[in-house]
Amino acid sequence: QVQMVESGGGLVQAGGSLRLSCAASGRTASIYNMAWFRQAPGNEREFVAAISWGETSINYADSVKGRFTISRDNAKNTVYLQMNSLKPEDTAVYYCAAQDIYTGRYDYWGQGTQVTVSS
Repeated sequence: QVQMVESGGGLVQAGGSLRLSCAASGRTASIYNMAWFRQAPGNEREFVAAISWGETSINYADSVKGRFTISRDNAKNTVYLQMNSLKPEDTAVYYCAAQDIYTGRYDYWGQGTQVTVSS
């Protein structure tokens, strides 16, 4: 099994920045792509950004392009999400996820961290 633990959420004013971290532990040799998702109240969970093992493939949702940056440190089994120019509509619970190399699915999820952006 793989355990994922997020940190770095909080309350910030519009235009501010936050950096989320997510550390994986356990059977980390079985994970490949890592990603961030978010879920706002009343909404479905949505994709934010994803990064491949060697950082050769990085994808962002259109809503965060140019403002958010995903990165990873494989030596630390950690993925990061640098969020700049935050907007109130970025308010959500942010979840990190890891893709299992054998199933191809995002099988491993963190517990979520709250990000609140005030106007």
